[in-house]
Amino acid sequence: MAKLKIKLVKSLNGRLDKHIATANSLGLRRIGSETVQPDNPQTRGKIAKIGYLLQVTEDE
Repeated sequence: MAKLKIKLVKSLNGRLDKHIATANSLGLRRIGSETVQPDNPQTRGKIAKIGYLLQVTEDE
């Protein structure tokens, strides 16, 4: 199954509470933190919601 490597590149300070909660649900707590998530509709939806804070690459 395909995986996505997700990195938080912008601060969560001053963001909407829902956006902070979405980042936390992905396992992203501070700038520079990275996580590997499965490439599925749920993860894609979270990325679509807070994509302006993230850097996403495909992981093999």
